[in-house]
Amino acid sequence: MTRKTEIISPDRVPAPLYPAIAAMCRVARDLSRTIAMGPLAGALGASVGSNLGGDTQKALDVEADDAFAAALERTGIRWYASEEQDDPVEIDADGTLALAIDPLDGSSNIDVNVSIGTIFSVFETKPDAEASFLRPASEQIAAGYFIFGPQTALIVTFGSGVLHYVLDPVEQIYTLVNDHFSISSQASEFAINASNYRHWSKPIRAYIDDCLAGVEGPRDKNFNMRWVASLVAETHRILNRGGIFLYPGDGRPGYEHGRLRMVYECAPIAFLVEQAGGHATTGTERILDQSARSLHVRIPFVFGSADKVDRVVAYHDLPDEEVSARFGSRGLFSS
Repeated sequence: MTRKTEIISPDRVPAPLYPAIAAMCRVARDLSRTIAMGPLAGALGASVGSNLGGDTQKALDVEADDAFAAALERTGIRWYASEEQDDPVEIDADGTLALAIDPLDGSSNIDVNVSIGTIFSVFETKPDAEASFLRPASEQIAAGYFIFGPQTALIVTFGSGVLHYVLDPVEQIYTLVNDHFSISSQASEFAINASNYRHWSKPIRAYIDDCLAGVEGPRDKNFNMRWVASLVAETHRILNRGGIFLYPGDGRPGYEHGRLRMVYECAPIAFLVEQAGGHATTGTERILDQSARSLHVRIPFVFGSADKVDRVVAYHDLPDEEVSARFGSRGLFSS
């Protein structure tokens, strides 16, 4: 039986990982309180600088990063790699784990009360800090995210399915509510930032055009578009309802390889999605087969229901003249 002093039951968490998972649960619990306070807790969305990737750092980005790093001391974590820090940090020289983290994904949405979250990935450590993270994504031993929305929840995998915990606001413990996430293939939703349509490659435009053509098009069904601009929120919807998310590379300077980071965004989400029966690719290649070249490297990201993701891959496999023909017959802004 779970003791009330335990923030999360150890029953489903591998013993070597439990101290780190419990520590992150405590930080996420405290963050959820701060986020729920909104402006009553201060200027959480105030810009305080930029990180190595050039993204603007919000006040709560830095606060969350500091809180996770401090809480993970003496939990078995040797290397800590964060979006908010240029290089990995050694927390415990005797630790056996390496943790990569986006302490606060979607922080640009703090001021408008949209769901945001924390994404993390765990590997067995290697003596060298960078080697602990610059390796095949398939070598992850755990991955997950906390989502701060109408409920605060932890979605996590240890390689045997996806577990869904919700933070009980009264007892202040995480309670397991679903031990078998399975991504639906029936959803008729896609998530993409359509304002970048003119910059996309022809295969991506052709795929979206076919969705927009609805029942009169080759997909023979109507689709809805969703775009939250928070990776955690997009992932949570797809795990619950199915569909597809696309953040491809495009023709804008600096966007050739998309904008999402491999190590602490794409790799952990890909692990979760595959454990829930979905697929996750760069648009052409499986994410879990990839190795990051550097800690903050960006890659294109397409994930969701397996059949929909596979269709995007198939569009990239078509001869250029066939894609051009499909694209030439219609377009997002065609009359």
